[in-house]
Amino acid sequence: MNKRLWIIIAACFLIGLLIFVLLNINKGNKALVMKKGNVGSMSSFLNQAKDLEMKGNLLEAKTVYQKLINEFPNYAEIANWQKKLEDINIRLLFSPALIPKSMLYEIKPGDTLIKIAKEFKTTVELIKKSNNFTDDKILPGRKIKVSTAPFSMLIDKSQNTLILKTDEEIIKTYIISTGMNNSTPVGNFKITNKLANPTWFKTGVVVSPDSPENILGSRWLGFNLAGYGIHGTNDPQVLGKQATQGCIRMSNSDVEELYSIVPIGTEVTIVD
Repeated sequence: MNKRLWIIIAACFLIGLLIFVLLNINKGNKALVMKKGNVGSMSSFLNQAKDLEMKGNLLEAKTVYQKLINEFPNYAEIANWQKKLEDINIRLLFSPALIPKSMLYEIKPGDTLIKIAKEFKTTVELIKKSNNFTDDKILPGRKIKVSTAPFSMLIDKSQNTLILKTDEEIIKTYIISTGMNNSTPVGNFKITNKLANPTWFKTGVVVSPDSPENILGSRWLGFNLAGYGIHGTNDPQVLGKQATQGCIRMSNSDVEELYSIVPIGTEVTIVD
């Protein structure tokens, strides 16, 4: 009787083991199919994004690139997708196309670009770029695109990056240099002044904007903390490192782009 019982127990164990193995093989096959399906979806999304971008449908292309980033966060190409998304963000910002956080504004008698920019907390440069203006002349009755986006900046000293945001959306990430020996201050600041082609008032010396010795580069965006701000550079080789006396340094092309987007009053958060 005991022998028969042991045979039954052994048989049940073997049957259970077989079922377990078969179920796991089936599960593995399903996972493989799912993985292949995801790769197929990724390729489909990527082709769709490239096609939309080629046709000039930038808003639609942006949506697809965002979907790629959201649905395939661990894929090796995600950094390239993020860069494409950020490039499209800037192209949309500088184009006449209406996008979220922008509007059509009808120019009124007595308006100037400075007045309009101040009213909507944007910049003259951004209005001109997004409407293909070559000068400051405007005509009453004409409708123009005006940005209403509340921009802010997050500077990460550990990564040497500056992230331009509107609310929680990342518009673009820039490579920067911060202060040597962690000398860039942390905290919340605001842009209080902006200068094109700034003069550098070095201790005991005034360095003109066109001098190769001028470390400020082509633009200056000053903080509400005396002596600190964001500026260009005459030495782009050190970007991405702690290399300044405490200010935020960018390439001239990047700081010129940022200068045209953010108005005085823009909030800047600096973290370690």
